[in-house]
Amino acid sequence: MTTSTSSGPTLSRDQAVQLLDELTALAIEAGRAIQAIDRSGLAVQGKADGSPVTQADLAADRVIAAGLAALCPAIPVVSEERAPACTKLSGSFFLIDPLDGTKEFIAGRDEFTVNIALVVDGSPLLGIIGAPAKGVLWRGVAGAGAERLTLNADGAITGRAAIRTRPLPAAGQPWVAAVSRSHGNARTEAFIDARPGAERRTLGSAVKLGRIAEGSADIYPRLGPTSEWDIAAGHALVTAAGGVVTDCSGAPIRYGIGHPQFLVPEFIAWGDPAAAPGR
Repeated sequence: MTTSTSSGPTLSRDQAVQLLDELTALAIEAGRAIQAIDRSGLAVQGKADGSPVTQADLAADRVIAAGLAALCPAIPVVSEERAPACTKLSGSFFLIDPLDGTKEFIAGRDEFTVNIALVVDGSPLLGIIGAPAKGVLWRGVAGAGAERLTLNADGAITGRAAIRTRPLPAAGQPWVAAVSRSHGNARTEAFIDARPGAERRTLGSAVKLGRIAEGSADIYPRLGPTSEWDIAAGHALVTAAGGVVTDCSGAPIRYGIGHPQFLVPEFIAWGDPAAAPGR
């Protein structure tokens, strides 16, 4: 049986905004650590759940762990590479995927990300998704807006723009659905097929949630299990940009509430909240 664990101080929105630049710098540093790894000589190991892990995952995790310990030592950290046995948390905690899209990274693609989320009372408040090989970083705080940063090869910020999700497509116009390259299933395909003429955009990692947040896609359904660290940063980002993330019934996704192994049974990211059930 899992039991609650103390999570330190409960951070406010204003405190999250104050942390945003320092956490952004940390995500960029982790991305640089990933990029420094020679993919031609990767040692790939399998974890207990069958997913791969490489020295790039571990290098990024070390960077983030050290950074968060120095920046916010009182706030617990849950990482894909260091998940605690207890899955029920209260108050504030960080939820991290140091390299989301390891399969994409191994395959030599550029669709892998560094995901950092701050969760408060079960809801993602702050989200950062860095895509180092694309030179892009999305970030936002729920209730305080979202933006897309462009980065040069050294990780320096060269541009920024505020982003918003886009309205529901007008009658007769196709939806744009972000779909997973590695995790499709029949339920997800049927959900997309129920929107006639929907255009599928196949993408890897949390890039899909970045595309929803910036308004270049309308919906991202994942009607199968995923992990909390895969989506918490994107959930916060989509919310900050004006969208919502729910289950199929329209109920919000909650984090750190005791799901075994931090699994999320299903979720849908909606660019326009009016499209979600019950809205």
